[in-house]
Amino acid sequence: MGEKVVAGQFDLSDRQRYRTKLRQCLTGLERLLADKRFDRPKNLLGLEIELNLVGPDGMPKMMNAQVLERIASRDFQTELAMFNLEVNIAPHRLDGRVFDRLAEELRTSLAYAHRKAKEVEAGIMMIGILPTLDRDDLVSSNLSDVDRYTLLNDQIVAARGEDFTLDIDGVERLSCTSKSIAPEAACTSVQLHLQVTPARFADVWNAAQAIAAAQVAVGANSPFLFGRELWRESRPPLFTQSTDTRPPELQAQGVRPRTWFGERWISSAYDLFEENLRYYPALLPICDDEDPLGVLDEGGVPKLGELVLHNGTVYRWNRPVYGIADGVPHLRVENRVLPAGPTVTDVIANAVFYYGLVRALAEESRPVWTRLPFEAAAANFDAACRHGIEARFQWPRGGRFGGIAEVDAVHLVRDELLPLAEAGLDAWGVEPADRDLYLGVIEERCRRRANGASWQAATFHRALEKGLPRDAALSATTRRYSELMHLGEPVHTWPVGLPERVPLG
Repeated sequence: MGEKVVAGQFDLSDRQRYRTKLRQCLTGLERLLADKRFDRPKNLLGLEIELNLVGPDGMPKMMNAQVLERIASRDFQTELAMFNLEVNIAPHRLDGRVFDRLAEELRTSLAYAHRKAKEVEAGIMMIGILPTLDRDDLVSSNLSDVDRYTLLNDQIVAARGEDFTLDIDGVERLSCTSKSIAPEAACTSVQLHLQVTPARFADVWNAAQAIAAAQVAVGANSPFLFGRELWRESRPPLFTQSTDTRPPELQAQGVRPRTWFGERWISSAYDLFEENLRYYPALLPICDDEDPLGVLDEGGVPKLGELVLHNGTVYRWNRPVYGIADGVPHLRVENRVLPAGPTVTDVIANAVFYYGLVRALAEESRPVWTRLPFEAAAANFDAACRHGIEARFQWPRGGRFGGIAEVDAVHLVRDELLPLAEAGLDAWGVEPADRDLYLGVIEERCRRRANGASWQAATFHRALEKGLPRDAALSATTRRYSELMHLGEPVHTWPVGLPERVPLG
């Protein structure tokens, strides 16, 4: 939620006015769709990566304001906590050598940011959840000094009315409470944007939902939180629980959480925006002066500010986005399932796999979502988060008999999804050299059954076997990860374990 807001209190009249404005915005969106006012196909992609700041000891550094002052670039912004940053890459046309260019831009930006961070004895780290985070790091006093984060925290806490419960049962179990949404800041992700026309939106979103599990299985990179080994991708349960406005009674009634996979395939982008209004009360009832329907009546393009703000407080794993560029409205699918890291090559490989696969699946004559129950897609996502590259999925059988079969994630990716991704990238016009390089990274992860999560867990256990105490093993694993991340070779090539001599600090 990038809106600039001013912290303050809201009364009943604010909420009533906001509800009215939201309905006007939704009507405005409906009219824009009916009048075909949206941008023509431009095949634009965008990329955002959330980052951690760490010291030489692998511990989080609460100093994003100092680091951002030194970076002095609009490409870098604050994120929720003081140990977070976000880097945004400008939109690119999806064709040719776009992924080679993206990789070079990212390497240049991150190397520059890392150099600047080192001036204050910090460094940049791309990882889903920093293994060295402690509960004392994730408290409200460590939220970034930005009004919107303070206000968002206050409103979610007020809506919940009691402490947040974190209860994640994985390899080990974590059970604790938090008085704020600060644990959400542990989750650092990659967000992949794809601009689509209204006519293609539903097919692209449905395809993205269907493959979210496969993305997580090959890209998992978040096995630790607060010293416990949990799920291979622990961000989704952590994000869900740390933003949950529902007390236990509302959970028992089946009220939907604000972090949500969804419950059905869709037929229009309008379905998602309408659901967001129907299911979720406003957290930030801040109104602007625009009359969206009046703007439309005069032939203009409304900003739909209240709808955009509200949409930013509903955390779908594939989120619909309304935006305006050069005076023309457009729609994007924002894919939010992937963790950050481990390396630039891995991030780009994950992106290549996604953009190729979503194009191919969206254009199939018999789409996968007509053959896969939505409940199975949601169960696959849960299995991928729990088990990572060792997950098993339910997936439609090939051939004329149809039906659903259980399949290893690596076999599904290697045998069925990678060829589809290749075809999708060809349809985008991506250069074969880029296509083969980055899909080859995904193929090697499947062949070796290795990704960021499996490397972290295996290296941590090797450290324990060497006799390191648990905290020292996590710290040593984090420092080794940072070293290999900055060397830049993809994670499936990383040697498991620590160098022979590792200080215990």
